[in-house]
Amino acid sequence: MSTRPTPTPRSASRRSRAALAVAALLGSTALATLPVTQASAAGEGLAVQYRTSASGATADQSEPWFKVRNTGSSAVQLSQVKVRYYFKADSASAAYRFACSWAVKGCSAITGTFGTLAHPTATADRYLEIGFTPAAGSLAPGADTGDMQLRFYQSSWQTLRQSDDYSFNGAQTSYADWNKVTAQLAGASVWGVAPEGNGPTDPTDPTDPTDPPGGGQTLFDDFTYASSGDPALSAHGWNVRSNSGGPGVPGATWDPSKVTFAAQGGNTVMNLETSTAGTGESTRHTEVLTKSTKFKNGTYAARVKFSDAPKSGPDGDHLVQTFFTINDLKAPMADDYAEYDFEYLPNGGWGEPSNILYTTSWETYNPDPWQAVNQHSESRQSFAGWHDLVVTIDNQAITYYVDGQVFGTHDAAYLPERPMSINFNQWLIDLNGQTSTSPRAYDQQVDYVLHVKDKVLTPAQVAAKVAAYRTAGTAFVDEVPAS
Repeated sequence: MSTRPTPTPRSASRRSRAALAVAALLGSTALATLPVTQASAAGEGLAVQYRTSASGATADQSEPWFKVRNTGSSAVQLSQVKVRYYFKADSASAAYRFACSWAVKGCSAITGTFGTLAHPTATADRYLEIGFTPAAGSLAPGADTGDMQLRFYQSSWQTLRQSDDYSFNGAQTSYADWNKVTAQLAGASVWGVAPEGNGPTDPTDPTDPTDPPGGGQTLFDDFTYASSGDPALSAHGWNVRSNSGGPGVPGATWDPSKVTFAAQGGNTVMNLETSTAGTGESTRHTEVLTKSTKFKNGTYAARVKFSDAPKSGPDGDHLVQTFFTINDLKAPMADDYAEYDFEYLPNGGWGEPSNILYTTSWETYNPDPWQAVNQHSESRQSFAGWHDLVVTIDNQAITYYVDGQVFGTHDAAYLPERPMSINFNQWLIDLNGQTSTSPRAYDQQVDYVLHVKDKVLTPAQVAAKVAAYRTAGTAFVDEVPAS
């Protein structure tokens, strides 16, 4: 294990970063976690009832509404249930979006993702898979979920043709059992008939043919949201920080309103704006992080746009633009702390005179007196623009990639011992880089984030996996189990 002495300015920042780790994690509400009980198909069963209110052969959106009933003899955890509705895409390039209008269980407890069938038929080449978060709870024998008013539509809002969709039945306008949707319970098929040649457990992702047991589960988010206040953002497990504290300029505000979403290049990107007028009180920082600390070994990836210059006002501030994972320091020099950073400083700081990109793997630290145990890699050049950032963690090393090239490989001594959250933030180290009181604002943008549990992907495999999700119209999926 090696210890990299941290220059004094950076040490001060790291003390603030410690406050971030504690404040951000304590300031968020963790997702509820329930014990997972593996159910067997024997003695367990489900039935799915279906109806639609969009009964025409064509419609601006499809509305498959469901109730799921427990027909077995013991309680069923809904987080183990998957329901699939099969349909024919209106074109090979069509992208779809899922929405929940209302549900007895609450829309925040219901997930919807799209997939592509391994064996397309004349009436189905895609499916909508409905799942449940742990917050949905369980179903007692004989109980049902109640009404789930769901819908999906083309992202372009082109008219949908439903008449050739395998699971569609325009005549079914009140709930009744429907076997042209399928249900899985703990991975076993327990209801319905899939289109010919396709079963609920057929592999559909050619990039994942050899997932190890307990591995390969994925978090993917395309950041297709309306605003920082969009209920779906929170329902998908994100916290937009508003609580006070470090890192950064004392007295600054972490402002959720400065996190916005906009269409760009055919996708929606998340924009984090940081601004100041030269005082702590006028400074606005931004951060978005997962509520859950459930991520450990595997692959982490994001496409991030760094900025060298402000979008308005004078340049020169000591800015930090980031993508990182972190957990909390339980005690000074605790050996189960972990943090893995991409940090870009466009105007220097921490003793650096100009732009520099750091990747840093943290073992632990002592906030006072400052002592840091970490390993880092660095490159002193401009990284303005879009970059594909990947870090992989297995049982042997931590490897960082920038735009498909290895940026740094760090020792096994810095491997994580506890799960972490995934974070993006943008903040000012201090106000020494630019002393003007003229307002200025900087942007950092994020196109997507991906995590694949316990599986190391190459940057090319990351790109292929993201492209497959987008081709299927999947804007969000979270299969990573709670830790």
